[in-house]
Amino acid sequence: MATAEQSVDTQEEQLDKGLKSGALGLISSTVIATASVAPAYSIAATLVFVVIAVGLQAPAVSVLAFVPMLLTSIGYSELNKADPDCGTTFTWATRAFGPRTGWAGGWGIVAADVLVMASLAQVASQYCFLLFGATGIGSNPTSGWVLLGGIIWIILMTTICYIGIEVSANFQKILLAIELTMLFVLSIVALVKVGNGSAPPGHLTPSISWLNPFKISSFSAFASGIILMVFIYWGWDTAVAVNEETKDKTRTPGLAAIFSTIILLVTYALVIFSMQAFAGVKSTGNGLGNVNNAGDVLSIQGKEIFGSTGFGPTFYHLLLIMVLSSAAASTQTTILPTARTTLSMAAYKALPASFAKVHPRFMTPTVSTIVMGAVSIALYAGLNYTSNGIGVIGDAVIAIGLYIAFYYGLTGFACAWYYRKNLTSSARNLWMQGILPVSGALILWFLGGWSIWLDYDVATANDYTMWTVPGLHWQVGGAFVIAVLAALAGVVFYLFCRYIRPGAPFFKRQTLTRATPTLVPDE
Repeated sequence: MATAEQSVDTQEEQLDKGLKSGALGLISSTVIATASVAPAYSIAATLVFVVIAVGLQAPAVSVLAFVPMLLTSIGYSELNKADPDCGTTFTWATRAFGPRTGWAGGWGIVAADVLVMASLAQVASQYCFLLFGATGIGSNPTSGWVLLGGIIWIILMTTICYIGIEVSANFQKILLAIELTMLFVLSIVALVKVGNGSAPPGHLTPSISWLNPFKISSFSAFASGIILMVFIYWGWDTAVAVNEETKDKTRTPGLAAIFSTIILLVTYALVIFSMQAFAGVKSTGNGLGNVNNAGDVLSIQGKEIFGSTGFGPTFYHLLLIMVLSSAAASTQTTILPTARTTLSMAAYKALPASFAKVHPRFMTPTVSTIVMGAVSIALYAGLNYTSNGIGVIGDAVIAIGLYIAFYYGLTGFACAWYYRKNLTSSARNLWMQGILPVSGALILWFLGGWSIWLDYDVATANDYTMWTVPGLHWQVGGAFVIAVLAALAGVVFYLFCRYIRPGAPFFKRQTLTRATPTLVPDE
């Protein structure tokens, strides 16, 4: 790998892992990055909680949450120029800080992606039933039919990921086109109705004051809102996880990551402004402050916005397709980076060698992709059974915030440390390789630390469920319990890979250091 003393343009020697090189261009990479975030699903699942936390300042929070995402994406872009490895945070943190830190970064990616799969599969399944008029089933997350539909959905998305990155990318283009178009139509129609006075009672006139964060009631409320908004920006790093399959792997993935965050900023600002103006923040009816709307806010607003006459029902069904396609796209693009992270970890002997296998025809990870799908199904079924389809799955989504902050922030720190002897060579390098990535990392790690407290303390009402510590009668939030269990699972797996597997060359610094080139997985 290029040393910190060398020029930023110096690229590490790259050896083929067996993935399909040159399959993706800038547009495809940007599509994958944006679709991974699932803007429609993220808004549908998060907006009500943001409004409950910060009230009318939801647009301000959506803009501020963009800042650490943009700063972190710059760090991803800079590191990718020197080392375009599909292991991303795992590889870069190992180069910078050593095997234990790198392994923890890889586990952070895996944990976040696996935990979100249950929610994605459930939403996709529910919207399938709603789309075809089975409202009774679709509105009931505890239904066995919803569980079965979610499992089938994971299998379908896993299959698409298995048979080729180009198939995945083309499928994403269709899904994202539907999603962004319908979000734009929904927002414009809502604003038109607000303007002509046909919006329902409780609607508001859009105001620039909504962008003023100093009007938020408390710092705790501000932090809660920012953490929730960070979640709805999460996922753009998929563009970098497929870097070895792009046409210009040192440049394209980083640009796609940055472009996607900008697309998301514009999308979220428009949608949140329009929804808040149309529905207001009241706690009744279609208001964004009504907790009963939390799981399906876009569908509820869509009924009001499009109405039941003329083209209204048609647009409403297109809206259902939009949220369905959003959840579907994110399901698929959650599998993609996880499979490539574990592929890279196995290539460097940090995981069992079977995870490094690549299909000779499709040129995609085989065992890594299948295991991701199988683990997601098992976790979804377990969480659904445990919580009757509601609380624990919601807490799993909340727990993800800690892991997002951890591995995104770790990447920012790794960027500055890797380039530490290069920072004073120019003002550009000081800012792009040091100050900006570290600033993003500090913000995210602060938010991650704050989220631990929010998840732990049941008084914050941040969790769907709570757990009583046996013998002590302490009550802690369900999201905190899930985050701790995911971390403990990582520790156990780490100990297995480090001490039980023979050799463990990765942990002895024999396969991945600052000086070693990218390795080829065994065929």
